[in-house]
Amino acid sequence: MTVRTRKAPPRATAMLESLRGLGYSPQTAIADIVDNSISAGGQNVHVDFKWNGTGSFVSILDDGRGMSDAELEGAMRLGERNPLAGRHVQDLGRFGMGLKTASLSQCRRLTVASVQDGITSCLRWDLDELAATNSGEWLLFEDPAPGSEHLLAPLEGIEHGTLVIWEILDRVVTPQYTVDDFNDLIDRVESHMAMVFHRLLHGPNQRLRLYLNGRPVTPWDPFMSGHPAKPWTSPVARHSTDSGTIQVQCHVLPHRDRLSNAEFEANAGPAGWTAQQGFYIYRNERLLVAGGWLGLGSPRSWNREEVYRLARIRVDIPNTADADWKLDVRKSIARPPVSLRTWLTSLAENTRERARRVFAYRGSPAAVTGRQPVEQAWKVERLKSGLRYRIDPSHPSVAAVLASAGTSTPLVKAMLRVIEETVPVQRIWLDTAENHETPQTGFEGEPTTAVIEVASVLFNDLIERRQMSIEEARTSILRTEPFQKYPALVARLGKDQ
Repeated sequence: MTVRTRKAPPRATAMLESLRGLGYSPQTAIADIVDNSISAGGQNVHVDFKWNGTGSFVSILDDGRGMSDAELEGAMRLGERNPLAGRHVQDLGRFGMGLKTASLSQCRRLTVASVQDGITSCLRWDLDELAATNSGEWLLFEDPAPGSEHLLAPLEGIEHGTLVIWEILDRVVTPQYTVDDFNDLIDRVESHMAMVFHRLLHGPNQRLRLYLNGRPVTPWDPFMSGHPAKPWTSPVARHSTDSGTIQVQCHVLPHRDRLSNAEFEANAGPAGWTAQQGFYIYRNERLLVAGGWLGLGSPRSWNREEVYRLARIRVDIPNTADADWKLDVRKSIARPPVSLRTWLTSLAENTRERARRVFAYRGSPAAVTGRQPVEQAWKVERLKSGLRYRIDPSHPSVAAVLASAGTSTPLVKAMLRVIEETVPVQRIWLDTAENHETPQTGFEGEPTTAVIEVASVLFNDLIERRQMSIEEARTSILRTEPFQKYPALVARLGKDQ
């Protein structure tokens, strides 16, 4: 029996216009082009934004191996490569779509010129000219558009490399768009590239040098590797799968109290501390997903919450695992396979709890000297009806007042109970959520004289009432919240006595 078929090719203009809506941002689109440069062996990539109103353009130049005319034609064809086909282990592509879909999501004219062995080839997709033909055919235009020949000048005199040019930036330079908006966009692109390519831009085996308008891009490390105040980094955990080995390393970042203002701002990331918590998925050291909990969690999926903002988890997957992780065309969404969800959830639970403790104790969960725990002024009671916060009567400052209160003891206890029952929990929660920062405590921002004044009162009480020696009193103060954060000041206590 003869199978009856019909050819139903898509109309070029309609298909290309539809593909423009895949959801790229300018920064993710440029990152996709840089991926191609890296896969082509490029070690130096120059991204340039040129402002000229509606005549503005963007160019990306690399020093990779370049392409012959036939190779360039294949690269400009949509769906040239089967995503299921095998590829080089260091290849950052998958669908054979990124160059075209990423570029045309931002512009109406994409010109690609490539040099191999000193021979230059140039092709372009031009949506306006394509629409003008009204043929519905998939027509690639040769050479740059009339009037744009000068844009190929960066290729003069080189033996190999590729230049990608975006013109007619209708998705970027919209009505009322200004040069200030353009400069803001450049800053966003720089932040994104610093994050996405940070492992390629840094280290003894640096694989990439990336320049934006002539300035080198400084990598942004989400894990603050090597910072002396970082409380915890796990060993690398490995899990073998049919598509390769998955590697995971968990990190808890320092509390703000342990960072300078400049360090705190620099390490927040493009989206801020709370948004940047969670999993970081890498393929060949290129960041795909920056934060979020991948739909994991028990009994329900975790959300980004302030108390877990110090938790960041690095996950390395091989490029053979793209299908298992359901990687999308834009390389911005990944979903872990069912076989790994329990393992990843367990690692994340441990990391989240560690991060929560660092956040709750403002980076100081342990005493400065010895291994005895810090005596905290507040304790948590877990009741069937919920949590309650109580003032600990054994805290040295509270104990000193109760011991000296005499007939006023009931009045002091009543005052403490009133304080316990009126903790402004909802207000604290709301202010923290709105300001993305916890209220100041522990003498934060106070002069050293204020710390010494309060510590001296407690120090003198320990010596006079409890008959401690000077050294014993200092040791006790160092185990008392919040003075464990001020060992140098505590060491001065008793020096003038």
